[in-house]
Amino acid sequence: MGKEKTACEEGKACETCEQTGKCSEDEKRAHDEQRLKARMGLIRHKIMVMSGKGGVGKSTVATNLAASLASDGFQVGLLDADIHGPNIPRMLGVDLHRLTGTGDGLRPVEVIANLKVVSMALLSDNTDAPIVWRGPLKHTVIKQFLADVEWGSLDYLIVDLPPGTGDEPLSVAHLIEDVAGSVIVTTPQEVALLDSRKAVGFSRLLHIPPLGIVENMSGMQCPHCGGTIDLFKVGGGEKAARELNVPFLGRVPLDPEMVKLCDDGKPLVWNRKESATAKAFQEIARTVVRQTEDRHQKSKHS
Repeated sequence: MGKEKTACEEGKACETCEQTGKCSEDEKRAHDEQRLKARMGLIRHKIMVMSGKGGVGKSTVATNLAASLASDGFQVGLLDADIHGPNIPRMLGVDLHRLTGTGDGLRPVEVIANLKVVSMALLSDNTDAPIVWRGPLKHTVIKQFLADVEWGSLDYLIVDLPPGTGDEPLSVAHLIEDVAGSVIVTTPQEVALLDSRKAVGFSRLLHIPPLGIVENMSGMQCPHCGGTIDLFKVGGGEKAARELNVPFLGRVPLDPEMVKLCDDGKPLVWNRKESATAKAFQEIARTVVRQTEDRHQKSKHS
């Protein structure tokens, strides 16, 4: 007779547990769910950063939001859930690093002592290879990034999502369950605002509170005369927030240094702290903190 099955190893992934050959598929699924809940239970607030369309600077906002929170002393994780176009590691200057395996999962890349990041870009050495995956595969890898990564105890997990309201946002919302809220990024022109409304509708449909709208690329200071140039108009994000009855988190002006700093892996909020753009990101981060803490306190007393 074979050895009888004993208790599963606490916190172990099924693939590394000595009992894995003795568990049924239903038991393995139950273990995976327990493991996911245990990992997410150590994270106080989970926030989705979304946009209705591409090209609005969503990943830049997510990166600088996470960097601002870390600068304010919070323990922060940044999950790059854009499977097909992962840019976060480059923006943080860790694109040459790789995720490492442990006996209990994956260790995220540490940017600074209180900021960790996970991305598909940190798994492959071939940055030119396209990822050609259908929905189920994307769902599986996002689940692994949430359940099998040793995030530890965090104040905030910021999830940078690809544009739109497709597979990845649905997977994140389904897997995390208690998402604290969504930050919707738009630019001032009308075509972007139409799509931001869809992102707000998506959040509400999934019972995720919209924390508010960020109007990115909202004006630029002229380097010659100091005046403001409204390249993409201004005020549209605030108008959309008012019409949709969601908070307006603020305007982020264009900064010519932003592109260079992103390419160099240096978040603007760490490298041009006194700029108007950095101050806008810092204020957005503090508003997000106030909102998430208020909601957390209300949920405890409801």
